[in-house]
Amino acid sequence: MTDTKDILKRVKKLEIKSRMLVEGLISGAYHSVFKGRGIEFSEVREYVPGDDIRAIDWNVTARMNLPYVKEFIEERDLIVYILFDASASGNFGSSKEKKESGIELAASLMFAAQRNNDNVGLVIFTDRVESFIPARKGRRHVLRLLSLLLQSKTLNKGTDIGKALGFIRKIAKKKSIIFIVSDFIADINYRKELQMLKSRHDVIAVGLTDLHESDIPDVGYIEIEDEETGEQIVVNTSDREFRKRYRSIMQRHANALKRTMSGLGIGLVPLISGEDFQMALGRYFKGRAT
Repeated sequence: MTDTKDILKRVKKLEIKSRMLVEGLISGAYHSVFKGRGIEFSEVREYVPGDDIRAIDWNVTARMNLPYVKEFIEERDLIVYILFDASASGNFGSSKEKKESGIELAASLMFAAQRNNDNVGLVIFTDRVESFIPARKGRRHVLRLLSLLLQSKTLNKGTDIGKALGFIRKIAKKKSIIFIVSDFIADINYRKELQMLKSRHDVIAVGLTDLHESDIPDVGYIEIEDEETGEQIVVNTSDREFRKRYRSIMQRHANALKRTMSGLGIGLVPLISGEDFQMALGRYFKGRAT
């Protein structure tokens, strides 16, 4: 059983780390990339030099005999969903587990949404939907989402991305921003579900990777186990041909994933396990803004 005090300490640590980054690059970039639904009238105030003359309210100006301008505020009320892959393959990591890196990135997105007064919800999935919390606003709600992510101990090890996509498509009635946080190691048999989701929502894929997944080091004979199926095999990592074939298979899968996402107009954010997630998000936001 997970110790409640330990979870609370980890949530607090995540909040502190995330907020430091959100206060800087991420919040401003998030706000500028994900626009609100429009603008709404706020108030009128006296004109000051430098104001746009197109904003002058001529009716008020005539009554007051002084120039007044209209002020508007952005109407946000955005809905953000994090689809988090909790399958067993996320437990792998040479310096840090992929799942841990994914949780840190998800936390930064949640706090960025909270800072911008947006609604944020969470779907945790494996080969089925494990947990779902509807999108709401507020710090307490974000802390609840993080606590659930940290406590998540799923019995199912496999991955079914298509099932998670189908679930959120039925749940998200209004246009939403949907982040899919996964290593995407599963077969790419969910293109149709992605296409249907993308037709109504803004979809961004965060691809969790580890350097040793694509390039096995030369360490002789080792026993490796598929985290999701439990299958175990002995391989000779000193065999150049084996390493070459392995790299080729992993590269083909990575290229296929890029082509799929690019073909559907879905942004792909590569996050290497152990890498500063601020860098990964910064590159994505910068590329999307240009």
